[in-house]
Amino acid sequence: MTKSELIARLAELNPNLYYRDVERIVNCFFDSISDALAEGKRVELRGFGAFSVRERRARQGRNPRTGAAVKVDKKKVPFFKMGKSMLERLNR
Repeated sequence: MTKSELIARLAELNPNLYYRDVERIVNCFFDSISDALAEGKRVELRGFGAFSVRERRARQGRNPRTGAAVKVDKKKVPFFKMGKSMLERLNR
């Protein structure tokens, strides 16, 4: 499901709201999660899962085209851990 499909589905389920208002709500929701992760905070949505930030250490990589060694700097990456009830729902 894409973001636009999510917005359309929510607008369909809530006919009392304008499409543009649903779009603003969804954008605000995702922006809030992104801002919290950028600050290094953990975002937990009960029954769904938790988003956090992990740091990958610097390492030596390889250019797949040439095979030459390439230095890969350390970086922070988003991490998602699925909640228990979501996992059970997927594995019924």
